[in-house]
Amino acid sequence: MNAPQQFEEEKDDAIIGQAVKWSLLALSLIVLAGLTIFFVFTPNPKPVATVSTPLKLPEARAMPTLEIPAIPFKDITAQAGINFKHECGAYGDKLLPETMGGGCAFLDYDGDGDQDILLVNSCKWPWDRTSPAAPSDMPPAAGALFQNDGQGNFHDVSGQTGLKQAFYAQGVAVGDYDNDGDVDLYFSAVGTGHLYQNTGGQFVDVTEEAGVAGSPSDWGTSCGWLDYDNDGDLDLFVAHYVHWSKEFDLAQNFQLLGGGRAYGRPQVFPGVFPALYQNNGGKFTDVSAAAGLQVKNPATGVPVAKSLGVTFGDFDRDGWIDVVVANDTVQNMLFHNLKNGTFEEIAYPAGIAVDNSGNARGAMGIDSARFRNNEEVGIAIGNFANEMTALYVAKDTSLQFVDEAIANGIGPQTRLELTFGTLFCDLDLDGRLDLIAANGHLEEDIHKVQASQFYEQPPHIFWNCGSAFTTEFVPVPKEKCGDDFLKRMVGRGASIADIDADGDLDILFASAGGSPRLLRNEQKLGHHWLRVELQGTLSNKSAIGAEVSLSLGDNSRRFLTVMPTRSYLSQTELPLTFGLGPETTINEVVIRWPSGMVQTITRPAIDQTLKVIEQAAETAQMNK
Repeated sequence: MNAPQQFEEEKDDAIIGQAVKWSLLALSLIVLAGLTIFFVFTPNPKPVATVSTPLKLPEARAMPTLEIPAIPFKDITAQAGINFKHECGAYGDKLLPETMGGGCAFLDYDGDGDQDILLVNSCKWPWDRTSPAAPSDMPPAAGALFQNDGQGNFHDVSGQTGLKQAFYAQGVAVGDYDNDGDVDLYFSAVGTGHLYQNTGGQFVDVTEEAGVAGSPSDWGTSCGWLDYDNDGDLDLFVAHYVHWSKEFDLAQNFQLLGGGRAYGRPQVFPGVFPALYQNNGGKFTDVSAAAGLQVKNPATGVPVAKSLGVTFGDFDRDGWIDVVVANDTVQNMLFHNLKNGTFEEIAYPAGIAVDNSGNARGAMGIDSARFRNNEEVGIAIGNFANEMTALYVAKDTSLQFVDEAIANGIGPQTRLELTFGTLFCDLDLDGRLDLIAANGHLEEDIHKVQASQFYEQPPHIFWNCGSAFTTEFVPVPKEKCGDDFLKRMVGRGASIADIDADGDLDILFASAGGSPRLLRNEQKLGHHWLRVELQGTLSNKSAIGAEVSLSLGDNSRRFLTVMPTRSYLSQTELPLTFGLGPETTINEVVIRWPSGMVQTITRPAIDQTLKVIEQAAETAQMNK
């Protein structure tokens, strides 16, 4: 590029730069002028008044006053003539069966309308050479049958009724298996079981001919009668604990912290199958395998169950009875009746196999009931020390349960004790089912190892205060139930019955190695009641499995099932006790018999025992 041309280009650039500067200046002046005009001619906005609205807090919901009723119990064991001590056989080697205690039962063995008492006993071990020899005229330890005089006084009739036979018994089942009108007895045991046929108040051992002895290696625990196939006679279910022998037990060398032999842990012993015996006219067939009750560990193929408690119920209301089993340190089991002679084990999908964290607990006693007086059903299971009692609740018939123990108030109050016998019952006759528990540890020296634990423990009453409160179950304190009830004991089995015909329920607690406790209910709340006593015709004569519902004048409902197999190793009375509270009108009583028939009684009188015989098909509504 030559010099003149370069000069001209530089001159043009200078002129352009000068023009840009003047343009920016002019633009700035225009913007400034516009802003000045806007602020001068725009009126100032008027201030807006601010109004403060006071915050209205929600009103606290008025809660009803919670007043626990007085439900005093008096220990009348000695006064009533109950002289009995459980023999567990302990001599120092600490063998596991010695910890389990025995069951108890209320039953009307002589058909006179009142409730007698049966106490199950074990015995000394045949190899025990440490105890001094008993006099030759002294009978060995045996179970005892006490006859009720109708007023709550008892005398021992064991010898004269044929029951003075000693074996290492554990539990008892009460039911009329031959439909002759007399209740018969089956005893589970360490070793073979024993069936006693009632022949007019005399008991005859018919174990061998009936085919229910089982094996000498069995360890039977809770047992009960049920009509699982709906054929009108009672079949027999026997729970088994573990595969046990003295040699295996001693070889484990269980030790307490700080020294000394301890009782064994069930985790070490192999599991075993329960047994189901089908009644074929008084002869029984073991159908356990064919019925689907032999649950195996899928990894090892060994039996899963280590069963201590069992109860039966039609949990899905399909007319066929189901079986629920409380297992120790392994999953619980729920056998759903498939209506074809078989069961399906559904505890995991149903939600009752384990706790909310997925852990198996040390389950002992068990019961079930419609404790909310509606379609919901609860299953209560007593567990080991430092484990809460479970309360699995299904809202409908879908067999879907949720453990509501914490929300219901039972869980935190039962964590410390070791709970065995567990029962729903209306102790104050207010129309709501309460919960009782028999408690006691396994180790006599447990307090030396765990400061919070004691061998003897007080039983519990949990009063059902209803759903109007934040918790449904509250513990009944000493000033309301009395010193006699809360006295410590090594509790095991538990049972209930009205022993003195006053309408309320009395309690029997069995012990391990000690004496039982008979507690008379002395509540004076003025509540009304109805007792219902059933006799089947098409159904089994004991009416086991029949559901009774009441419709009251205040439109409330009550539900109970004839089911003596409850608690732990024990049986309750067959008649049902309904609390009515202040209500004086019963609109109707509806009975759903195991046969499928539905029978209705209208406007029965209150404060009485209503005796009902199953009607023939033409006078009752069929429900199948």
